[in-house]
Amino acid sequence: MEQYKQEFIEFMLESHVLKFGEFTLKSGRKSPFFMNAGGYVTGAQLCKLGEYYAKAIHDNYGLDFDVLFGPAYKGIPLSVATTMAISRLYGKEVRYCSNRKEVKDHGDTGILLGSKLNDGDRVVIIEDVTTSGKSIEETYPIIRAQADVEVKGLIVSLNRMEKGKGSKSALEEIRDLYGFGTAAIVNMQEVVDYLYNTPYQGQVYIDDTIKKAIDEYYRQYGAV
Repeated sequence: MEQYKQEFIEFMLESHVLKFGEFTLKSGRKSPFFMNAGGYVTGAQLCKLGEYYAKAIHDNYGLDFDVLFGPAYKGIPLSVATTMAISRLYGKEVRYCSNRKEVKDHGDTGILLGSKLNDGDRVVIIEDVTTSGKSIEETYPIIRAQADVEVKGLIVSLNRMEKGKGSKSALEEIRDLYGFGTAAIVNMQEVVDYLYNTPYQGQVYIDDTIKKAIDEYYRQYGAV
């Protein structure tokens, strides 16, 4: 596993963003783990988060793109932090763009904030996590309605590796439906492999009990 992936797993724990126990998801599923990107709240956290996203984008899509699009609301700070990190780490300038939930009819009008989208732009979409693909269903038509752009891919922080609407994972369903790549900084299998019965800062986050609960969860909800 790449070093930055190991560091990112530790970063999620330190930021209290990745938790283990019993959680009821929006889908109604009872999950033994939960990831909440809303837990990144400080400047230092957002700075580091942007760097992890930047490295994952570089590894999966390269830097041959023009715009990083972050769907409202959580995608807005993600896109800003990551464009800054791409500039800082790689000396590459990309523009950030996000959508508004409601169209603004005065001043800086329209549905977009940040950069406008232009014909020929190559776009990478950035999100925190994708469980069902619903966000992309809403986001993709907005992007396509603005200009004739090429969507190169979607990047999320954690691939939960569970079924979307069918038997495949949500990321696989998005890839098959829209024809662009999907990737994550880390997937849940990498998290389990790294943390199982291995203490971090004096605590074992995935012991035999949690590991059994995760295995049972994936027997029911794991993607084929």
